[in-house]
Amino acid sequence: MNVTRDLFNDVMVPNYNPAAIIPVKGLGSRLWDQAGTEYIDFAGGIAVNVLGHCHPELVSTLTEQGQKLWHLSNVLTNEPALRLAKKLTDATFGEKVYFANSGAEANEAALKLARRFALDNFGEQKDQIISFKQGFHGRTFFTVTVGGQTAYSDGFGPKPGAIEHADYNDLASFEALISDKTCAVMMEPLQGEGGIISPSVDFVKGVRALCDKHNALLIFDEVQSGVGRTGDLYAYMGLGVIPDILTTAKALGGGFPIGAMLTTTEIAKHLKIGTHGSTYGGNPLACAVAEKVLDIVNTPEVLNGVKHKEQLFRKGLEAINEQYHCFSEIRGQGLLLGAALNEKFAGRAREFLVASADEQLMCLIAGANVVRFAPSLIIPDEDIQEGLVRFERAVAKVVGADVSFK
Repeated sequence: MNVTRDLFNDVMVPNYNPAAIIPVKGLGSRLWDQAGTEYIDFAGGIAVNVLGHCHPELVSTLTEQGQKLWHLSNVLTNEPALRLAKKLTDATFGEKVYFANSGAEANEAALKLARRFALDNFGEQKDQIISFKQGFHGRTFFTVTVGGQTAYSDGFGPKPGAIEHADYNDLASFEALISDKTCAVMMEPLQGEGGIISPSVDFVKGVRALCDKHNALLIFDEVQSGVGRTGDLYAYMGLGVIPDILTTAKALGGGFPIGAMLTTTEIAKHLKIGTHGSTYGGNPLACAVAEKVLDIVNTPEVLNGVKHKEQLFRKGLEAINEQYHCFSEIRGQGLLLGAALNEKFAGRAREFLVASADEQLMCLIAGANVVRFAPSLIIPDEDIQEGLVRFERAVAKVVGADVSFK
């Protein structure tokens, strides 16, 4: 079969608009398309390929598990799931784990658990969920409604109720909404899709304190910020605040689909037998790979390396900006970074993405005004430098200036 980009238009639902190229091979932080053209990957499958493409230890783990056991469903448990759950609880505040297939499903479980916890302990009147504008929590109808971007949730009929949205990083806005009717607050400890926005420590601590005051559960959506992305295993560890529930996915499987919800024993007991489930949750293949990812990432070498590589990115992006004056700031933490466009280039982030692809560099956007970078946590320094040279050429094309950055 001759597989081309045109085939996508013939056979796929048109909710995506992928690039013209089709990658066929990946190794580390490099990709190759059907024509053999090589790309440097600063996108990481949207913060998923935490150890790059085809990491040899992940390939070996998947191959080994694939020769043992693929699927059981939750009628039975399995060794990889139990090992992974033990390592996650050992490494975090969590005491109990629920496995799913994606971040959206992990968030769905967290929201359902919070509602059930409130119902059991306080009654049906305590059902309000508060999240934050420009937040993103997945594409199920519940999670997309909780996410603070109406462009994603409008047009599908009546939305789940008792959901309110405060301004991120604005404690007064949040305090005006929370009350004893609030059952849960869901927030990203670093907003990803909303523009790579870091919260102040005072804001996060203020949210925690108000949740405690009103007996509301604090849910941290760490689907994008987790598994080493910020230089801590999970971003909450660098904020001095512990959530009641945490969700994780994306990087957890290093490219193999898996999600998880972590919480305490006391809260977890409200998801009794039969209240929630997932056919593929805890799949042996996914859990075996995720266990290996966690073993590799949760080490001083990798986590400290993230902070070192962040500085390389920042230095390079700032040098580019000194030449072309197109960014207002470099945002984010660790290897979840955003180059925010200034007023002159407002709304043109996609132009920078397209120009980057033309220069054999893959990056992302976070809204119309931010170019986003979420590469492998172990991307070689040389690939960072070469990728920035390619990005500079892309910037020069968009800005219309001469290439001079070295």
